[in-house]
Amino acid sequence: MKNNDSLVIVGAQWGDEGKGKVIDFLAAGADVVARFQGGDNAGHTVVYGANIFKLHHIPSGILNPRCTSLLGSGMVINPLVLLDELAELEKRGISTANLRISGKAHLIMAYHQVYDRANEEMLGENKIGTTGRGIGPAYADKALRRGLRVIDMTDSRVFRERLAQVLPLQNRLLKDAYGHEGYEFNRLVEIYRPACNKLSPMVTDTSRLLSESLSEGKKVLFEGAQGALLDIDHGTYPFVTSSSTVAAAAGSGSGLGPQCASRVLGVLKAYTTRVGEGPFPSEEKGEAGDLLRAQGSEFGTTTGRPRRCGWFDAVIARYAARINGLTGLAITKLDVLSGLETINMAVAYQCSGSTIKEFPSSIAELQKCEPAYEIFPGWHEDISRARTMDDLPQAARQYLEAMEETVGVPIELISVGPDRTQTIIRPQTYLAGWCGD
Repeated sequence: MKNNDSLVIVGAQWGDEGKGKVIDFLAAGADVVARFQGGDNAGHTVVYGANIFKLHHIPSGILNPRCTSLLGSGMVINPLVLLDELAELEKRGISTANLRISGKAHLIMAYHQVYDRANEEMLGENKIGTTGRGIGPAYADKALRRGLRVIDMTDSRVFRERLAQVLPLQNRLLKDAYGHEGYEFNRLVEIYRPACNKLSPMVTDTSRLLSESLSEGKKVLFEGAQGALLDIDHGTYPFVTSSSTVAAAAGSGSGLGPQCASRVLGVLKAYTTRVGEGPFPSEEKGEAGDLLRAQGSEFGTTTGRPRRCGWFDAVIARYAARINGLTGLAITKLDVLSGLETINMAVAYQCSGSTIKEFPSSIAELQKCEPAYEIFPGWHEDISRARTMDDLPQAARQYLEAMEETVGVPIELISVGPDRTQTIIRPQTYLAGWCGD
């Protein structure tokens, strides 16, 4: 298996870093884009001219007509949501003929969403801040070995048999624990019948397809959802998602070995945001946070919730670089910082009288951390038309150079606006070769 032209793209903050735009831009040179984890709790917004596409399950590569898009075995898929997503793309003239789905991916069922919302309500002030899409309960059923898989949808008899096996227990749990009336078997079968019919022809052995693509020397992008700090093992647990979001999951979540990728690109905003609950050391709750939210249009693609905003945190960026093995950085939304007199960067934390530069493992310790900032001069120029580093103001270049130095990973791509064209690729980098420069 060759991996010289394979690239994993992951979020290196708390998600919402702008991975959709980066993947869409790089997918122009890709043969395959494979999503390897998560569900429709992820949201990617892609802007091309006057066209805005909001994707949840489907990889951003779907907008490249010559690219094959894959949904991998590490995902949990809501077939009803996927059906609507396909219909919306097709209505807008985007072909979905090149979409392939792993039969080993698990299904998000209606009862999973009931569990998700009810659990959040029961937690009250201690809620996680989930999207309520049923992601966690679907992964829980996978671990409990009572989940339904995509492959079950390809045979109506098998689907009915598997649903008949699990529904009595699900209904019992719904009624006893949550006071929900449960679901009638035949009604549920009919609800999912259109999705079974539409999606079945797309189901394939995506592991073999990927292996063959890599062996043929094709360019493969592995697309992660959410961000490193939301990883179920390495994130700010329990305020995390229910899947492994780090680069190592690209192999297991797509059916390949750990050698599947040669490079790992971490996507970070030029500042930091997060949605939901949990510690956020560099969060700005006052005027500065409001300004970043307004200028950056920081509202969730999936939920519409306002994102919490703060300054760039080099401590979490260094941590993300380590646990992902990042070989390059993509910095997004640099243009949002235009017009600020000064810009802060958290280079360390103050915690219990000590200065720490490494991300703490203890959530209790992290909640006590205060950011230690380095302050940089801002700039007032409009940078949205910049296409090279030389086009950027000196203050912007100085800020980017400080990011590289404090994180310890080279910056290869800089986004200065939402459109595909508003992108700087630094010469003599791996991405420059990927893009044919």
